[in-house]
Amino acid sequence: MNKAIISFVVCAILGFGLGYLVFDVIMGDSGKQPQVAQTATTEKTETAAANEEGTDAKDATTVSASEDNILNKKGCLGCHSVEALNIKGGAVGPDLSQAFVNVEGKHGKPIEEFLKAPTSAVMSGVIGKNPLTDEERTQVLDLLKQASEK
Repeated sequence: MNKAIISFVVCAILGFGLGYLVFDVIMGDSGKQPQVAQTATTEKTETAAANEEGTDAKDATTVSASEDNILNKKGCLGCHSVEALNIKGGAVGPDLSQAFVNVEGKHGKPIEEFLKAPTSAVMSGVIGKNPLTDEERTQVLDLLKQASEK
């Protein structure tokens, strides 16, 4: 019976030690939930921050990733970010800050046409399953143009 208790204690210590090693040390911050599509604070907070720094509130404004943001509504922020507008999203896809001016050079067609019929395999699958309406396309273009001008 003594051997069984000692074996159990040794196995339990090894199990907890290996669990700690794998899940805490090796995997690092895996306990934290990914913070996709979370961006800047409200306009009131931005204005307060701008006043503290002595800058104009217009320079401190950012685009919200709330339900009202077209990129969030259409799921773009699952893969993409727009750093120029302080919109945080996924890291799988490229940052869209300069997409308004760079898409034609990369994909051989203007961004307006790319959003209708993308030439990349990934985006053609994504947009093919969830096409943008003319109004949504205009909203995306306006947002990406704003990002490219910063």
